[in-house]
Amino acid sequence: MDLNTAPWRKSSHSSSQGDNCVELADLGEHMGVRDSKDPDGPKLLITHNNLATLLAELKR
Repeated sequence: MDLNTAPWRKSSHSSSQGDNCVELADLGEHMGVRDSKDPDGPKLLITHNNLATLLAELKR
């Protein structure tokens, strides 16, 4: 799977300058996660359920 050509999206709540943003890409069974400041850097591939669990934990 080539994550470089994935349809990356940033939250509408992000600043226009794009500082400190996480981008997500819906890849079917998985979600891609990357740092918007380093689009060529490492990317995380995670299932929808695991992403939901991660976000719930971060909010706590």
